[in-house]
Amino acid sequence: MKGKKIFAAGKYGGSKLMEVTKAILKKKVNVWQKWTAVAVCIVLILGVGLLVLRDRNGNSHSKPILKVVYPKAYAFDDHDSWREIMEQNPVDESLITALNDFSYKTGSIILKDAGKNINYSPLSLYYALSLAASGAKNETEAQLLDLLGISDVRTLSEQCGNLYRTLYRDNEVGKLKIANSIWMDNDMNGIPIVFKDDFLKQAVEYFYASSHSVDFANPETAKAMADWVSTNTNGTLSPAFETDPGQILSILNTVYFHDQWINRFNKSKTAEDVFYLSDGSDVKCDFMNQTFSSAGFARGEGFIRAGLGLKNAGQMVFILPDEGISPYELLSSPERMREAFEGGEGFLGEVVWKIPKFSFSSKLEMTDTLKSLGVSSAFTMDADFSGITDQKAFITDVRQETHIAIDENGVEASSFTQIDYTGAALPEGRADMILNRPFIYGITADNGSLLFVGVCENPAE
Repeated sequence: MKGKKIFAAGKYGGSKLMEVTKAILKKKVNVWQKWTAVAVCIVLILGVGLLVLRDRNGNSHSKPILKVVYPKAYAFDDHDSWREIMEQNPVDESLITALNDFSYKTGSIILKDAGKNINYSPLSLYYALSLAASGAKNETEAQLLDLLGISDVRTLSEQCGNLYRTLYRDNEVGKLKIANSIWMDNDMNGIPIVFKDDFLKQAVEYFYASSHSVDFANPETAKAMADWVSTNTNGTLSPAFETDPGQILSILNTVYFHDQWINRFNKSKTAEDVFYLSDGSDVKCDFMNQTFSSAGFARGEGFIRAGLGLKNAGQMVFILPDEGISPYELLSSPERMREAFEGGEGFLGEVVWKIPKFSFSSKLEMTDTLKSLGVSSAFTMDADFSGITDQKAFITDVRQETHIAIDENGVEASSFTQIDYTGAALPEGRADMILNRPFIYGITADNGSLLFVGVCENPAE
């Protein structure tokens, strides 16, 4: 037996927003006048290390290159095309519910008691595991489906495809492009490797994954993979890959997203002030300032929540814990995290924003999280990924690396994930979103899917 690697990569994470507040914000969009570009870059690369055994029949298999035709772009104000895409690609409420549940289950563990700046992309992990599940069988498949919240692989793949097409954006206002690729080596030290046609075809159809025939013993393969990532993230990320002769498969995923704030922050109003850290000390950093006379917000047990809208209907949500409440109290369980993002009582009134500019990166180990959530078979030699290859394969490690930054113009975020297999009402008060102590944030798509979620502990770090 020989240890192998297979890299897989994923898309985003899912979570519903506060429905009352979101509805109010949508109604108030027409009163917001100024716009600015927001660049959000999300990059996901999942490495799956496989333990591979020789095919008992000794078969060899060579795959042709499979290319991807991305969905047709349409103008920002082309509502007819938007409605047509939505009608042709129905996303079941069950998938949104599953994405929400997955986000809170994983997020409450990954973000819990971090004590430092931390950023996580639940939807990316969801898509990565969905792609892995499409090639899993028996107990391995059942455990992955249970965590992903969908009853069968066919439904999961079809719904991921529909969600992909409804999320896809490329217009004068913003862009949201998810790119996947499969890099295959059909020979492992003289042992022929067989990849399943159905797996590759479904990867194209539902995950928009192109296929590339490579030699992982050649250092140029690592460079080509890094160049692919850089190209598909507009040059924002260029990860360093390490390949070896034992590697047989890599599945890379990137997401490039940018959008416009509905209302930008005036740079002349940005001023230095104090941010109070959890340990009682403080740091100075630049704060952006803005006030909306009529906007939606919500108050819940131990927190206040409000969002800043993006022109393509997504938004960035900020959750400010009450004085004396740690962000991790609000993230301590799936139920508590759901309450922070969806619960509380909705209001419409004046919202005063004071947000620190920040930029930081996170590196997350996710293997233990997945095991604690019931995905155990995939990490053992008894794992069944026979939908990908007849060789024996199992996952050895799951990691994610992300980056996020916000300023007056908007937000930029990126992630590198690696899995190794070896309003209409009268004003009702005021919300002071004075984010001068540790707070929670989330970046959402127009359907409420949670692209990123994290905690800012120290904006000056």
